Amino acid sequence: MKVFVLGAGAWGTALALGSARAQQHQVTLWARDAAQAAAMQSSRSNGRYLPGAAFPPGLQVAGGALPVLADTLAQQDLLVIASPMAGLRSLLTQLQGSTVPVAWLCKGFEAERNSHFGLLGHEVQAQVAPHLQAGVLSGPSFAQEVAAGQPTALVAASAHAAVRDALVAAFHSSSLRVYANEDVVGVEVGGAVKNVLAIATGLCDGLQLGLNARAALITRGLSEITRLGLALGARAETFMGLSGLGDLVLTATGDLSRNRRVGLALAQGKTLEQAVAELGHVAEGVYCAQTVLQRARHLGVDMPITACVVELLHGRIQAKEAVALLMGREPGAEFTPV
Repeated sequence: MKVFVLGAGAWGTALALGSARAQQHQVTLWARDAAQAAAMQSSRSNGRYLPGAAFPPGLQVAGGALPVLADTLAQQDLLVIASPMAGLRSLLTQLQGSTVPVAWLCKGFEAERNSHFGLLGHEVQAQVAPHLQAGVLSGPSFAQEVAAGQPTALVAASAHAAVRDALVAAFHSSSLRVYANEDVVGVEVGGAVKNVLAIATGLCDGLQLGLNARAALITRGLSEITRLGLALGARAETFMGLSGLGDLVLTATGDLSRNRRVGLALAQGKTLEQAVAELGHVAEGVYCAQTVLQRARHLGVDMPITACVVELLHGRIQAKEAVALLMGREPGAEFTPV
């Protein structure tokens, strides 16, 4: 099988490694920067994002402009977009005429465009490349652990069986289980909103509010994800799966979580700018929190934890004020109609 991964960050590199190593597929990892691509091909590793993870023989590196690689792309069995959310629209636009199955890895909402709220990945694809057979690969996963071959489970979501089958064939192995799902909306909502809630959980832990508080925050956060997802047309059962509960627990509690680390830094009194600068990587929750809240309010969905995170990120409240706002809400039923 021929797999082409567009984006040589940590996650794209980790999946490329896994596919080439475990399945012995012919995998190409593409970097926009030709110099970076040449350096990775020469060193047989990605020293910038995954130092110490050696490339297997089946993994090759390409770089430069995608139009030059048009013939190569047409010969692939699967194209995987491993860019941040900000790069998805551009890459989908360049692939819009492709007949090869396409899937993206990014989790989040696109930034606001032309005074309209941002979109999920499948909504971006519907705008710029509606004829693609496309989907998303998501779930609870840290790149370092996948690169190291540690046990991981993901979900391949698409309305097209060919895309689901291609993702399973490309990445399923003895260390990486890939489950199929048709609910693209639910998988994307879970992957996007958990990043925002991980900031809240990092804040909770940074303030040393205790394990009771963390459990309550994760549970009520899952309720927020579910309410928004159902309002957008998702299936309820998706949020009890890998891309819902699974991804939320990992991102909210794992020390490798960038979004959690943002919350920890804010709890220490650091500014948002300081917190992001220290990461050196993208924390999608920082960039999509406002959009999540906008979509929720547009749909009449109550998301109080998300609202507090937005106020905190914009500097309108301090960390301890966020706790007071959430704990000071009026009593209510645990489960309410959506």
